[in-house]
Amino acid sequence: MSSEPEPSTDTPSVPSSLARATRLCPDASGQSGRVLKAYLLQNAPEYRVLDALRQKGWENKAGDTFFAKQRQQADHADEKTVRFFYNMMKGIASEINRATGALRVHVKWPGRARILDFCAAPGGFLETAMGMNRGAEATGFSLPPTHGGHEIIMPLGPAVTFQYADVTMFAADMGFTDIPQDNPEAESFELVPHIQDGQRFHLVFCDGQVLRTHVRAAYREHWEARRLAATQLAIGLEHVSLGGTMVVLLHKLDAADTVGLIYTFSRFSTIQLFKPTRAHAKRSSFYMVATNIQSNSPLAREAVESWKQMWRVMTFGSDEERKNKVAEDHMDEQMLVEQFGPQLVRLGREIWDIQARALEKAPFMQAGQNGHRTTG
Repeated sequence: MSSEPEPSTDTPSVPSSLARATRLCPDASGQSGRVLKAYLLQNAPEYRVLDALRQKGWENKAGDTFFAKQRQQADHADEKTVRFFYNMMKGIASEINRATGALRVHVKWPGRARILDFCAAPGGFLETAMGMNRGAEATGFSLPPTHGGHEIIMPLGPAVTFQYADVTMFAADMGFTDIPQDNPEAESFELVPHIQDGQRFHLVFCDGQVLRTHVRAAYREHWEARRLAATQLAIGLEHVSLGGTMVVLLHKLDAADTVGLIYTFSRFSTIQLFKPTRAHAKRSSFYMVATNIQSNSPLAREAVESWKQMWRVMTFGSDEERKNKVAEDHMDEQMLVEQFGPQLVRLGREIWDIQARALEKAPFMQAGQNGHRTTG
């Protein structure tokens, strides 16, 4: 689990068939993002306040210093810092459950709750969820420390199956075993599934983020955020139980791809959005909590296949093919605001309000008024 303050916001959004029917190619009109932002400015007062504060922040170098310090702490965490983040994540998990009730799994006796965590280390989320579900079993993965990942420090008992692994290399789980031999990492892809076909989980955490400390091949650099998101979403949704829950870490609720992803999940599950009032308050990050997921829905299966194809193109395609895939999956913003706009405003009010209040009170918003960025 990463403590990155402002990671990339690249997010696989919608199933390709829906996107093809409604998409607006970002380069076609130069209007990408403008339709959605204009709608939010007109219909969401909380977003208007946040947008104004963001503009103020861009004129202030003190904000750069604040977030640079956070990045430094995340990239060079000592044992004390890791323990702090571990406890922080336990607190966030408890906050999410108090707000949504999503971490308590309801399983018919004599079943056992089963939990899947794609980016478990240091373990605060998973340990909290295990404590809320007596007798639960868990499967967890996390990037190896030797590759720049975090150490797992939660107690690992017999109920937890944990493995250090780069989940973006789970080729078999993503449905691809015919690896091009000219790929620089051809020998590193996992060709045996880590999760079996019939294996289902009641609760799935998809909160992995790309780490700056991650040692990886150069060809992955620009596309790694999409590869990681597609991996977690595809495998997670494919293996979540009928009626189960997924907790997904997202960024920038005014980004079209983020909104498209939430809209996609809203078509086969019940959506809640949650932003911790402390750890994530100043950042663009928040959690989507999808409950009562109808994982057998054709729309859900279509989404899984779309994310698998996104992973394939981002991993094995040329740069041109990757750019075309991103454009292909970009949802038409006009259609998005027409079909999902009112629900987005309702879901997002508290998210934008929390961030706006935190930014307004942040010391760096008052500091550095004499040191403006050069924007020319």
